[in-house]
Amino acid sequence: MAANTFDAMFSGVIGQEYQLLKLICPFATEMSRLVGFEVGEYCKSKSEPQAIVELGGGTGITTLAILSADERSSVLSVDNEPAMQNQAKQSLQRWADNGRLGFSGDDALSALTQLESGSVDIVASAYTLHNFEAGYRRQVIQEIFRVLKTGGQFINGDRYALDEVGVHTRNTQKEVAGYFKALKEINRLDLLEQWIIHLFNDESENHIMRESIALQQMIEAGFERIQFKSRHDVNALLTAQK
Repeated sequence: MAANTFDAMFSGVIGQEYQLLKLICPFATEMSRLVGFEVGEYCKSKSEPQAIVELGGGTGITTLAILSADERSSVLSVDNEPAMQNQAKQSLQRWADNGRLGFSGDDALSALTQLESGSVDIVASAYTLHNFEAGYRRQVIQEIFRVLKTGGQFINGDRYALDEVGVHTRNTQKEVAGYFKALKEINRLDLLEQWIIHLFNDESENHIMRESIALQQMIEAGFERIQFKSRHDVNALLTAQK
């Protein structure tokens, strides 16, 4: 997928008003907290500062949770959509100024391929990988494994589609109903339209991140101790170790 083509969706109204995600997906804020918690738990067991790469930093919601989880560690936040990353640069300037936070404007795969093998302690992400076309996502998973140190951790809070299609469909229908309820109340039919279009992409055959397939890709890449630590409808937290 050339330069992660679909990310252009986030250059429009969705990216500009991404903070409204909490209205249509209240669990998103909790997922950012959970990703930060897992980062903190991993860092507690280490005596030295950890090098962390965050994929899809967006407006900085999860970035802040990661930075707050361990005061010693540094974060490279990767996002190739300026409309979102510029918001993160403004809100997280203090961490950038003190040297704990850097930014990359490359797409995920390009950013990872520029890193040395075994140079990263943690790769973390929230609601990013499900946006990728399936073949591109497989390459990203392989690159995550390559750049991690032995014993390094991958932490991903994301949309993992259930293998039981009927249950997943009902969860998605419930999600769409929530979109309508939340965005009609604030008269934002423009956002409603864009999020529905976005969801069609998420659920398309060449994008949907089905749980069993995702696990198999992780195993094929070499990951061990793969766990789903939390699930709420379509949302799940996954951790894995190199």
